[in-house]
Amino acid sequence: MTDTLGGWRRTHSSGELRASHVGRTVTLMGWAFRRRDHGGLIFVDLRDREGLTQCVFNPETSGEAHTRAQEVRSEFVLAVVGTVQRRPPGTENPKLPTGDVEVQVSQLKVLNESKPLPFPLEEEIEVDETVRFRHRYLDLRRPAAYLNLVIRDQACRAVREYLHAHGFVEVETPFLTRSTPEGARDFLVPSRLTRGSFYALPQSPQLFKQLLMVAGVERYFQIVRCFRDEDLRRDRQPEFTQIDIETSFLDRDEFLPIVEGMVAAIWRRVKGIELPTPFPRLAFEEAIARFGSDKPDLRFGLELTDCSNLFGGSEFQAFAQVVAAGGVVKGLRAPKAAGMSRKELDDLTETAKSLGGKGLVWAKVNPEGLQSPVARFLDPVRPALMSRLAAEPGDLVLLVGDQMPLAATVLGRLRQEVAQRLHLVPEGEFRMAWVVDFPLVEWNEEERRWNAVHHPFTAPRDEDLPLLDTDPGRARAKAYDLVINGQEAAGGSIRIHQQSVQEKMFKLLGIAPQEARARFGFLLEALEFGAPPMGGIAAGLDRLVALLTGEGSIREVIAFPKTQKGTCPLTDAPSPVDPAQLRDLGIRLVEEP
Repeated sequence: MTDTLGGWRRTHSSGELRASHVGRTVTLMGWAFRRRDHGGLIFVDLRDREGLTQCVFNPETSGEAHTRAQEVRSEFVLAVVGTVQRRPPGTENPKLPTGDVEVQVSQLKVLNESKPLPFPLEEEIEVDETVRFRHRYLDLRRPAAYLNLVIRDQACRAVREYLHAHGFVEVETPFLTRSTPEGARDFLVPSRLTRGSFYALPQSPQLFKQLLMVAGVERYFQIVRCFRDEDLRRDRQPEFTQIDIETSFLDRDEFLPIVEGMVAAIWRRVKGIELPTPFPRLAFEEAIARFGSDKPDLRFGLELTDCSNLFGGSEFQAFAQVVAAGGVVKGLRAPKAAGMSRKELDDLTETAKSLGGKGLVWAKVNPEGLQSPVARFLDPVRPALMSRLAAEPGDLVLLVGDQMPLAATVLGRLRQEVAQRLHLVPEGEFRMAWVVDFPLVEWNEEERRWNAVHHPFTAPRDEDLPLLDTDPGRARAKAYDLVINGQEAAGGSIRIHQQSVQEKMFKLLGIAPQEARARFGFLLEALEFGAPPMGGIAAGLDRLVALLTGEGSIREVIAFPKTQKGTCPLTDAPSPVDPAQLRDLGIRLVEEP
């Protein structure tokens, strides 16, 4: 019963019709979302990407169309011609923009049929993620899923308009490049023309955008795919998209306002929200001390407090020994949380231990004193502790004693859990902040060497440059992360642009001159030809869109996402290839023992 388009032309979308269209003859095309047979009349809700319109098939209007409508089933592709009319009084649907009108159908074409769907497309019905992504082309027919793609598009348009208005040039960089150490494994692509050699898919365009600065481009950006062959965590993808930016001749304090303006432009376009700027700035050490995280969620309070001096030399040996060994005792007041059950408190204790902490001390604040398994040890310091934490009857006090930053990190995670349990995280609110002055390097105890906290091209603060020779662990980086609602949304730094400093950094990281030349020779050579001061940032587009849409996973804002195991349910990638292809590449598969 399928017809061709036959010269029909769509005049309106299914989300467009209003009372002002009453009396017009229109042609609609879309999918049959629902079909209802009321005996004499047949109703079909016709859906396209713009919305839904109720179409009425009346045998008195068109017997032929009514007869054909009896065979229509869910997700058949239809074209209808009819007259817009008001719905009868009392049958209007205020939930739909088109709910005041309907189309009295005079002609019907079935453009294609559909077999029964593997899952219903109603928004309110939960469907297993694997099933949805296996049939992603159906999943995207749902209005909410399609809207995520629209919001992603709006964000990209806002980025391009804003950056072009600020003198940036969009430049593409290669996908087939050489393997360089950037923190994760590279995806390798074998070369057929150069047997035994491999391209690598870029983890980021870092080296190329620095070369563009050497080339004098001055302001570059691109919205670019990046690739990392890493063990995927819950909300990671092997291929992801970032807004990549690099500039010349700007220091940090000149560059960050540009990024703030871009983020504000995105939120203005997508959400209609004016973000207050400038965004707050927190030094890395301050963020850890106050929130136990370098990506603090500022939508709620619950700040950590240092209580170390209250327990130094106290009878509570568990904490006294920690303080004597140079550690700290961090405290957290959870307001009106004394009603937490013992099981909930035990769960928090197990969480603390799972994070590497020695444990958790909790105390419920009652009018008559503290209720805690260690209350007798806390009583001597109770007045000072209550004052320090501003605790009141009905509150819950959490204490963690350990070395820094572990004590703060553990309590920072508990801070987030408590906020969720107490429903302290406001919905629909966005809190942005910069975290700055990160450590330049961190000590790798297993390998007995220094690792770059960000990447080897991040510049140290000028005043900390001598520390690279004497005390590298104290050196601060010209690095900065943009944190939104407790998630890292972007990260960047001012780069090293002098070859001597870059070579010093490689030496500190244990990268021998020969290895540095072999892997980064083209960059080191470029730095010899008048490289300007430069800096930039990479913002995770998937993460930004997930924040804008309120989705809990970036998979929901990617058109065709991979699973947590890095597979594509839709195409079954990765998959074996023909042995002839491997022979062309000079590759032989070896079975694991």
